Amino acid sequence: MPFVQAVQPEAWATLVQFAGGRLEVAERDFVKIVAKELDQRGVLDVLRNGVKDRGVRIRLAYFRPAHTVAEDALAEYQQNRLSVTRQLRYGADSTKTLDLALFVNGIPVATAELKNPLTNQTVEDAKEQYRHDRDPKELLFARRALVHFAVDPELVFVTTRLRGKDTVFLPFNRGTGGAGNVGGAGNPVVEDDGSGYRTAYLWEETWQFDNWLDLLKRFLHVEDPTTSRSRGRANGRTSVHDRPLIFPRYHQWHAVRRLTEHAARHGSGNNYLVMHSAGSGKSNTIGWLAHRLSTLHGSAEPGTLDADAVSDARIAANEPVFHKVVVITDRSVLDKQLQDTIYQFDHTPGVVERITGIGGSKSSEVAKALANTATKIVIVTVQTFPYVLEGVSSLADKRIAVIVDEAHSGQSGDSVTKLKKVLRGLGAEESGDDDDPLTSSAMARGRHPNLSYFAFTATPKSKTLQLFGIDDAVGNKRAFHIYSMRQAIEEGFILDVLRNYTTYKTYWRIAKEGADDIEVNPDKAGSELARLVYLDPATMLAHAEVILRHFQANTRRQMGGRAKAMVVTRSRESAVRMYQALRQKVDDLSIADPGVLVAFSGNLTVDGVEYTEPGINGLSESELPDAFAYTRADDPNARARTAGKDGAPERTEYRILVVADKYQTGFDQPLLTTMYVEKPLASVAAVQTLSRLNRTHPLKSQEDLFVLDFANEAEDIQAAFKPYYEEAVTTPVDPNLLYPKQRAVMDHQLILESELEAFAEAYLASQPGSLVEDGGRSWERKHADLYRHIDPAAARFERLSSEDREAAELFRSDLSDYVRKYGFLAQVMQFTDADLERLYLYGKHLLNRLPSRRNPSLDIGDIDLTHLRVSKTGEHDVGLEQEGEQLLPGFDDGSAGIARDPKTALLSELIEDFNNRYGLGLSEADKLMYEERVTAAIEDPDLQQAALASRNEGDFEMPFNKRFQDIMVERAEADTKFTEKYFSDSEFQSRLTREARKAAYRMIRRRHNVPDGG
Repeated sequence: MPFVQAVQPEAWATLVQFAGGRLEVAERDFVKIVAKELDQRGVLDVLRNGVKDRGVRIRLAYFRPAHTVAEDALAEYQQNRLSVTRQLRYGADSTKTLDLALFVNGIPVATAELKNPLTNQTVEDAKEQYRHDRDPKELLFARRALVHFAVDPELVFVTTRLRGKDTVFLPFNRGTGGAGNVGGAGNPVVEDDGSGYRTAYLWEETWQFDNWLDLLKRFLHVEDPTTSRSRGRANGRTSVHDRPLIFPRYHQWHAVRRLTEHAARHGSGNNYLVMHSAGSGKSNTIGWLAHRLSTLHGSAEPGTLDADAVSDARIAANEPVFHKVVVITDRSVLDKQLQDTIYQFDHTPGVVERITGIGGSKSSEVAKALANTATKIVIVTVQTFPYVLEGVSSLADKRIAVIVDEAHSGQSGDSVTKLKKVLRGLGAEESGDDDDPLTSSAMARGRHPNLSYFAFTATPKSKTLQLFGIDDAVGNKRAFHIYSMRQAIEEGFILDVLRNYTTYKTYWRIAKEGADDIEVNPDKAGSELARLVYLDPATMLAHAEVILRHFQANTRRQMGGRAKAMVVTRSRESAVRMYQALRQKVDDLSIADPGVLVAFSGNLTVDGVEYTEPGINGLSESELPDAFAYTRADDPNARARTAGKDGAPERTEYRILVVADKYQTGFDQPLLTTMYVEKPLASVAAVQTLSRLNRTHPLKSQEDLFVLDFANEAEDIQAAFKPYYEEAVTTPVDPNLLYPKQRAVMDHQLILESELEAFAEAYLASQPGSLVEDGGRSWERKHADLYRHIDPAAARFERLSSEDREAAELFRSDLSDYVRKYGFLAQVMQFTDADLERLYLYGKHLLNRLPSRRNPSLDIGDIDLTHLRVSKTGEHDVGLEQEGEQLLPGFDDGSAGIARDPKTALLSELIEDFNNRYGLGLSEADKLMYEERVTAAIEDPDLQQAALASRNEGDFEMPFNKRFQDIMVERAEADTKFTEKYFSDSEFQSRLTREARKAAYRMIRRRHNVPDGG
């Protein structure tokens, strides 16, 4: 009440007048109105937007304005009254007290329980006190305080909802390395000049006047249940007090503050790399950052603005730092989340616009969003980002912040260069160098003063660090802000996917008639042989059986029967064949159908039949994620569906998803516990793929996670994870390495300076006229006139190739190496060189004109898989330990390598080499003994009768296994060593019996024209 009376005297006088001049009546009525509004709308909305009483608006809090142009801009803000009450008695009928309660202008917003280890109490006791000694139905906890802190001198935990014994607390700690640095769970050791407590940041920083009000204004938000993936779609309205309230984790709050504080001082033209692990809450962090950047103004504090940024017009006091914020993301939930969150912050509709192309062209949609002054944030996908270029004509002299979700080097290449060139063409760059079009073209590849990039990724590559990283004290490139995989695991936000890693190896022998007469490139033919082996039905069925037996024995029962598995295959064809093999093996083994889905892109023809993902699954691609997420255990209508009662439609539960280059990044399914890997994985791909398993769930434990890998070594996967467990850094590049590359190209004397200059003039002349009108697309067109200047060099190359093929290929290699390196280095160079740009432009076009290399035959044809064995090779715990930063290899300063004539080898020699490497332990005698005993089983009358009477191979198992052991005994004298191995090696016996049963079952039924399936 004192706050309202002091800060809004005119409004308060009106309320007193409404009360007939009686102060006590006005105060009583106003308290009732505020209490009613708090009950209906919640504390956050009331603090941010105030209340109305008979047309009079009363503010309950004033938040810091975006700028301070007016002299008294901060007057009302500074009159906010933040108070702390100790030992607050919070219930009318209770003597219980809270250690601390925090108020903003008399409205309770937070509580805290403080514990002291010296009295044998820790933060865990504070949590238990909230869970068991604080009634969630009490008014303070149910409808008033927004957040509750459990604190001791070492750790801080926070919750926004008391639920009795089910109350969930999340860490609000800085990490052992300090906020934004490498570390684990907890807080850093106190410095000598510190307060003595590791958790002092809570009251010194978080609860500090400006920071606490900023948290309430810009960070806390109520989650809309209709956009919450974890809660599903809500029916009807949900009370604000029953909806999840999001309070930032410390690293999220710290990252947004650091990024925006730097931008508010240094303006546009800077790049920022945020290395935040899976489980860090990147969607919320990006949302908070996008909103903050959209309202960010240059600091007005004297001496805080960077002098160079001010002189370059990249920032000005009390002026917007950025005029537009472009978010590049494929997270479909992000746009709705941003819209809902930002509306809570300032009740301004239309601030966020997602480019979809629905109901019109994407280019017109972008143009409208960019031209609309109300639209501050534009959300696009990587694929639709180029459409931003077509509408960028309205952005001359405007500054743009680009937030890149899951950044990698592919998102910072030619499309970004186009945006920079368009801005320069619109006069955004006022430099004398613009008089030289070639220099301007080169400058477009470097940093642009009007663009700032905020790149988020958990797995930065070396190039990503080069493009977006900052220089550290020793000159390496590193991320601006870090929340490590190690900290996320230790804090319990993700699970460690490397702790239970089992490897299998496939051994084989192959044969091909006429292989002695076929010459092939051994490198390419080797890959093709491996591909054919893995696509062979025998291999697929063997792997499918291992998968299904493991799933039945382990995954099926996990999480109360909810657990899911993913099979990661090598290719689209591999995915289709694995799906078919799994379906067949379900029948062969007579096991309950786990429900199998397959995911791949486009159309595919296999064995003359065309397949699509929707055609196989009977679901559209957009329906697959929800179908895979469905579980009978969580379906209240499951029994009715099964019995067909009450009109409940049937619904299939799917437990296994087979994928080919889909759902291996960004797929967030907490029910996934098991992954079967059929595909070689390395580097970032290994981390991103296996990380599909790391999501947490209340019913999911670390022990549930399991990886069964047919294609990789556990130690190689561990090495791939190591750079991203804590921090990845890389060494800076030396742009001067381009000059030796330039000389290497020119020393071949196939390119003439006169032709270079003529081409550059023709190329640049084709740009300006249509640059703006068609969004910059003209530079992509291959004009016939340009090749008039390239064809002479192409002809010289062909002549050289006919005379000295190795010399010609050395030129091609040197030119490719130069073009590749310049294309990247030009983005990080701090200087421009017209000669280098000229050779780059010319070289890109010339490479397209050179004749392709001749390769020897790769027509291997069909092969025969004569031997096959799939064996477990080990069970591993390859979880990582604390080792600190990992240095990624720097940008390659070697050559691309000479592309000499490919070596050739006889296919028969290659097959023999493959058999030696992958056919270990399968002798010719093994093969003959095996075939002899299978033939005996096929000829056995009792087994013939059993096979014909069986509904499937599973029914055939019992009679076959017993009779097959008798056959082995009867023929023991033929090869005692083979028989001894059969009865002494259980794995060998099981594998041999299984394969023999399968072969006998099918051969018998086919002889009698009976289908395999029954």
